[in-house]
Amino acid sequence: MKEKIIYECGECGYLSPKWMGKCPNCGEWNTFSEKKEAKSGKKTAPLREKPALSRLAQIENREDQRILTGISEFDRVLGGGMVRDSVTILTSPPGGGKSTLALMAACQTAKQGLRVLYASGEESETQIKSRADRILGTIAENIWILADTSMDAVLAAIGEVDADLIILDSIQTFALAEYYPARAGNPTQTMECASALVQCAKNKARPRAVLMIGQMNKNDEIAGLRALEHLVDTVLVMEGEGTDELRDLTATKNRFGSTGEMGFFSMTEKGLVSIDNPSLYFITKRSREQAVSGSALTVLREGSRAVVAEVESLVSQSFSPYPSRISESMKRETLHTLLSILEQRGGAQLHDKDVVVKTTGGLRLKEQAANLAVLMSILSSAKDRPLPSDWAFIADVGLTGELKKVPGLESRIRELDRMGYACVVTAPNVASSVEYAHIRVEECRTLSEVIGLIFPRKR
Repeated sequence: MKEKIIYECGECGYLSPKWMGKCPNCGEWNTFSEKKEAKSGKKTAPLREKPALSRLAQIENREDQRILTGISEFDRVLGGGMVRDSVTILTSPPGGGKSTLALMAACQTAKQGLRVLYASGEESETQIKSRADRILGTIAENIWILADTSMDAVLAAIGEVDADLIILDSIQTFALAEYYPARAGNPTQTMECASALVQCAKNKARPRAVLMIGQMNKNDEIAGLRALEHLVDTVLVMEGEGTDELRDLTATKNRFGSTGEMGFFSMTEKGLVSIDNPSLYFITKRSREQAVSGSALTVLREGSRAVVAEVESLVSQSFSPYPSRISESMKRETLHTLLSILEQRGGAQLHDKDVVVKTTGGLRLKEQAANLAVLMSILSSAKDRPLPSDWAFIADVGLTGELKKVPGLESRIRELDRMGYACVVTAPNVASSVEYAHIRVEECRTLSEVIGLIFPRKR
């Protein structure tokens, strides 16, 4: 048996017969490493038993197919808990809280009497125990810890423990002996380890739930081949800097629930705490007498849920030839567009003003439904006149200054009605046929009409 030397890209797994400085597949530099490949005769795939065929109509859905972890926001993003024969991958930037969330899910699942195997290739047993003592309090008896990087040891431990839930932290740190000398983190090792877990999870005789933690690369994507995301059933992305209190969890792929569903957590000394009513978290509660200039309310759709959000603006005199336009919550190009609309269609003079826009709690303004609230917030600050604290603004604003309807308006207004707000300003002919318990709907055709409604001219 002869050995053949090839070169493999450490980022994407691309193979080349010679070393190259730049990978032609992923474009990364200096990622090729030498790999020896044994040359042998023609290989044949091992024989497998013929799988049994089933009629789709005759397959039964079991009522107990989901595992509820008891972490409300986590279960909701998953679509109602973890499916017993599913594979989920959770990723976030370093310090985002993915290991903390996984350990909390392990504890809550074990308290229900289910068996949990927590395998870590990054931390020792004492490090895991130290974190558990800090965030869990009472530790359930049904959690087993394996601190090793061998996937063979993990597969053996799964059978020994007979685990219902398997957690790996993280998948890029494990390796199968069969694929030596490829090191852990190599795309081949990562894919093969994940494939072994998928086969384990989807065993008809003994289905198990698998939660893998995935490392994130510098492009804010799961490290390794993109095929890893296609292999698993659910991809969860947790966002939030290590110093921020807010963490948001989003399902970018979910075969058992809604894609784009989002949950919110608050990072505390005791771990992650679910924010069950985010509409209270992302606003500053004020009475009419306490209203301040520069604050406007709107309603955003985060997944299937409507969330009341507060937009804050600060307009001040600029002392430079190029006034600043700063936004922590929206794209700068979008802010420039809205300022142009406000100047041309709303009559505001902002050419010599610095403008800063942000949201309470750091919520991102990804929807055009918030545009009217942003404009009214800026105008309120420029005039130094507060908006009514129990009013909200839900509409897109076109370049013509006309208000445009937004999707899901009824559910947004119902959230405001539930929270006890008095009035919502929106585009015309979109909500007149719906009756609400408390809130009044003001329909305006243009931005100028909204400004005239809120800031009537004195006679």
